Amino acid sequence: MTEQATEQNIPYVKEFPLREAHHLVRDLLAPNPWIYWIDFLFHVTLGWTAFFTALFSPFLSLWQLGAFVISVLTLYRSAVFVHELAHLKKGTFQNFRLAWNILSGIPFMIPSFTYDGVHNDHHKPDVYGTSADGEYLPFATRKPGEMVVYVLLSLLIPILLAIRFVVLTPIVYLIPPLRKIVWERASSLTIDPNYRRAKDAIRNDLNWRQQEIAACLFGVTIIALVMLEVFPYSLLILWYLVAVTVFALNSLRTLAAHAYRNPGDRKMTLAEQYLDSINIPGNFLITPLWAPVGLRYHATHHLFMSMPYHNLGKAQRRLVNNLTDNSQYIKTLRSGLWPALKQIWRESSEAATNPSQRQNN
Repeated sequence: MTEQATEQNIPYVKEFPLREAHHLVRDLLAPNPWIYWIDFLFHVTLGWTAFFTALFSPFLSLWQLGAFVISVLTLYRSAVFVHELAHLKKGTFQNFRLAWNILSGIPFMIPSFTYDGVHNDHHKPDVYGTSADGEYLPFATRKPGEMVVYVLLSLLIPILLAIRFVVLTPIVYLIPPLRKIVWERASSLTIDPNYRRAKDAIRNDLNWRQQEIAACLFGVTIIALVMLEVFPYSLLILWYLVAVTVFALNSLRTLAAHAYRNPGDRKMTLAEQYLDSINIPGNFLITPLWAPVGLRYHATHHLFMSMPYHNLGKAQRRLVNNLTDNSQYIKTLRSGLWPALKQIWRESSEAATNPSQRQNN
């Protein structure tokens, strides 16, 4: 299920016209660097400006609340560019990758190496939806409470990330045998707590040690400046609140990105993998706030994983309107975040009540 095959050797997905789909969108596969730079720099600059506006505004004033909301939404969009970095052609956009790490990845303790080489497994046909996929859990086949726990874990993620880079980084250099454990268990942005990162799970970020040290130094510096009263303690509180809200938004988006119906004990067919992903075109103003940088077209992204985010909407419209038979394609559509969450909650509730009657559609 990859757009990098030529038109002549692209396999047909059963009951899905993949070759025809590729023909319709093959001119949309090249990323535009200007769009990446302008989009990212605008939002990350606005985000940090709003962050410090909230920090120094009167407590619970309209200025502070408004700046907090703007900060969350814009820094969330900025952070999600890590998903694009995981898919951009190997060796390209190196300056953009550096800028993203400096302005977003390191301040949020999610340097790009934590996603590089990990997310790509999620798109491998032999891995997707199986127990080896760190970004997949069969929520639709489990109790609904597990989804609640997953979202609530957002309260802990910023703290765990800070511990990972401020505390564990110097420890693994002092005690090298711990490196293997930290690399496998605490160096990946995934949703499966049982995921083990492979030793060679690196695609672009060969400088991951420098990123790791930079995140450590950044965290130590900020904490020191707060302790020296250069910055107020409220800086750390605000960082935590912004980060928690960003991760909570992303967890809801993640729940809406797939159907999560595969128990993980078998390989899914290509058709099943596609139909397990979801498109939510939604409202062009509201939907990008919670599913930024093209993530509302997640099923389309799984068809053409290297297509740049700024072309996914155009590809979506072409496929809906121009496919000879779009019946399979439109099965992935949901009208919004709430309907998508309601559907997975309903399927999960039915599975918990009567496991033998799990839905497979």
